[in-house]
Amino acid sequence: MESATLDATDRGLVHALQIDGRAPFARIAGVLGVSEQTVARRYRRLTAAGVIRVVGGLDGSLLGYEPWTIRVRCTPDAGTTIAEALARRPDTYWVHVLSGGTEISCFTQSPDAVLLERLPRTSRVLGMTAHSLLRGFALPDGWQGLAALTPEQADLLCPPPVRGDGIVLQEEDHRLIEVLAGDGRAGYSELARATGWSEATVKRRLGLLRTSGALIVQLDHSPRLLGYRAEARLWMSVRPSGLLHVAETLAGHKEIAFAAVTTGPTNLLAAAVCRDNNDLYRYLTERVSTLDAVQTLETAPVLRTMKRTGALPPLTYGRPA
Repeated sequence: MESATLDATDRGLVHALQIDGRAPFARIAGVLGVSEQTVARRYRRLTAAGVIRVVGGLDGSLLGYEPWTIRVRCTPDAGTTIAEALARRPDTYWVHVLSGGTEISCFTQSPDAVLLERLPRTSRVLGMTAHSLLRGFALPDGWQGLAALTPEQADLLCPPPVRGDGIVLQEEDHRLIEVLAGDGRAGYSELARATGWSEATVKRRLGLLRTSGALIVQLDHSPRLLGYRAEARLWMSVRPSGLLHVAETLAGHKEIAFAAVTTGPTNLLAAAVCRDNNDLYRYLTERVSTLDAVQTLETAPVLRTMKRTGALPPLTYGRPA
């Protein structure tokens, strides 16, 4: 699929939504120096084209959920089918088909280990590894590849800081978050209908969920449609004494959208996003190769993305992303 044609206003809007996915269009318009109608029209165009969407979700770590990274080896004819089944689950995210279609990578986070127990027994699954994510150093919602605003402009869009206050989730909160998983910019009236609350209560509760850190609103974007045609998963075995240094160094690279220390025979996982394979080659040979503590490196190209984050939008399956 060809990349979309984005001008400076489009890229500024994308960066603004990365900073705060629920920032009012009027505020974004003021920062970009355009009309509110222009921002709304550009947003509708970019979402209709599948370039971006805003989604909401729970921070499972605050609820005691343990995040896992999973690699699945399957028969050549089963990769897409198994990946689609994984993508349909509400407890998975970042579901990718890798390495000629015979391998799948994804993340999962839930209060139980049902998926980890069932997946190895699935027909046509040849093998599976699962490792706990211990600490994240770079996250997709902070990927530097989307940066288009000046620091001064970005400061005007920062959402209220997360205080980490404890919060007890109510039944209505789960209905609210279910709506936001499909559309992170859903209006207060839609959220009020889903919860049975008044719009004023929804607005107040949404603010509490965000400042407590329980609700994360983030930009879900397609790197390929933004002009980045080479994505890869990197599994590294790093000397323990250099693990922190390597993780922090990778997190500072504009090519890295995700980096985390994990359990398992490889102890550092990263996601590289580059313009093309030549850029990926240069990144691996000129930057990663200079990190002496990296003892082994395994690279797997992303062939298809079945799911990034949030609930699946309609008509997702069968489309390259």
